[in-house]
Amino acid sequence: MTDRVLVARIGAPHGVRGEVRLFVFTEDPAAILDYDPLTDATGRTRYRITALRAAKDHFVARLANVADRTAAEALTNVDLYVPREALPAPEDEDTFYHADLIGLAVEDEAGARIGTVTALHDFGAGDILEYAPALPGIRAKTLMVPFTRAAVPVVDVKAGRLVIAEAFVERRDPEPEAGEDKEG
Repeated sequence: MTDRVLVARIGAPHGVRGEVRLFVFTEDPAAILDYDPLTDATGRTRYRITALRAAKDHFVARLANVADRTAAEALTNVDLYVPREALPAPEDEDTFYHADLIGLAVEDEAGARIGTVTALHDFGAGDILEYAPALPGIRAKTLMVPFTRAAVPVVDVKAGRLVIAEAFVERRDPEPEAGEDKEG
């Protein structure tokens, strides 16, 4: 587990008075106002949100000490983190911080390691788990499965692993080496 958790990303400027688009990753987007300090990836630069309002598919935020569009442009794509201890503990065993899933071993139902979690996404139709495969014959750099109980029946953060149901495991026979006969 990491000591800091990503909670938002600053987008492009909004207008000319220093406001920015803000993409919030917390379950309750308004809770972003309660987190202090917000820092960049290095943990050295601090940010404080002084105002926040909803927009179409993001929020518009005013940050302390950002007074104009030029200053706002310099912050485009800055990720905002909070210390883990500032976050509430997960409510139940089915609640996870995305940061806790990244790096977990991915196993099939028989317990064989098939990859490592690289990301969790929400493209609008539910969470998608992305993992780097560790199986022979899989040439894709990453694979994706729905992050649902049916596809991922076991998540054990303490043990550092999760299980993908067999119906969602992609398996391929290894490609024959150059010069080998495909038919054998």
